Parts: sequence; structure tokens; C-alpha cells
Amino acid sequence: MIPNKNKKGQLVVLSGPSGVGKSTVIAELMAQRKLFFSVSYTTRQPRVGEADGVNYNFVSREEFQRMIDADELLEYTQYQGNYYGTSLKILREKLDAGVDVLLDVEVEGAGNVRRRCPDALLIFMIPPSFEELSRRLHGRNTDNEQVIAGRLARAREEYKEIPKYDYLVINDKVAHAVAEIEAILTAAECRMANRKYIVEGDYAL
Repeated sequence: MIPNKNKKGQLVVLSGPSGVGKSTVIAELMAQRKLFFSVSYTTRQPRVGEADGVNYNFVSREEFQRMIDADELLEYTQYQGNYYGTSLKILREKLDAGVDVLLDVEVEGAGNVRRRCPDALLIFMIPPSFEELSRRLHGRNTDNEQVIAGRLARAREEYKEIPKYDYLVINDKVAHAVAEIEAILTAAECRMANRKYIVEGDYAL
């Protein structure tokens, strides 16, 4: 295998509507591939079963505002009255060390990432149908009908942003979705821009 001592990490952004199964796909992807999952900061309250520092870094609104003022966030957005954001310092450290970083962010956050990091790889994940999305949201048993209706309306708005992404993955089955993302990341690794160090360094032709 060709050494990657000069390789910079790839920044990968995964977006998709609530209920599409991003968390499940990410967990399986992380088990198969060496990635650093950047845990977002949020001002919302933890849900049942969520752990601080694992699912999200839960902070107060005051602390989040301090991070904004100090330019400590790569991107941040508001969703249903709560802030969500990504640490810029941690991301830079990992990418500079050659580690690929995965972000799970909303469409607004993805747009902000693209503006600040043009080389980021943007992937949007959808279910096989809107009916399936509704079924998954109801199956979670965490929200009432009004909240679910709001999430479905939000999903329709998010779908309008799909053309701004580089790739579209359909999560019909977790294994299939993971395989598609694996193929995308492998193809990205083989880009000339990401392997320029091979012909410019020790392997110069």
C-alpha cells in the first residue's frame, strides 16, 4: 500500500431528513471504516438514551453564544428553536493529521460548510419514499402527530436542496446505504487532487 504520510483528511458531510436513519447508517459505517465522527454541539435537551459527548455535546444557550462570538464553530444553525454547530478546532486538528472527518448536519449547516470548506464532500440521504419516511417517524414513538407533520414538511423543504449536494444515497436497507457511502469515499480518495503527493513526492515519475 502506498503510504499516505502527506495526505490531508477528507471532510464528509452527511445530511438527510429526520427519520431517514442517519444515526444507524453512521454507526455501521464507523464500524467498517476509520473515520472521526464530529459530535455536534447543541442547545436542545437530550432525548431518552442520548449521552453527552456521544450523540451531542449538550451546552447552554449562553455557552453556544460564546462559541459563536469567539469564532469557534465551523458552522452553526437553528432548528426548531435550538442551536446546532460544529467545532472548528477539533475538525482542523483531525484533517491536518490525515484523518477523515464525518459531519451529520442539516442542509443550512452543509451550505455553510461548503462555503468555508469548498473541498468538502456533501452526501444527502433519503428513504425509498415519503411514505416510508412517515412510517419510520411514527415507528420511533418519540413525537406526536403535530411534530411528525412538522418534520415531514421540513423534509419536503430539505429535498429542494438536494441538487447542491455531490451525491445522493437511498437508505432502503442500512447495508446498501453503507456500501454506497463506502464507494463514494473510496472514489474520493482516488481523486488526483487527493493523491497529488504521490507524484510530487517520493513516487515522483
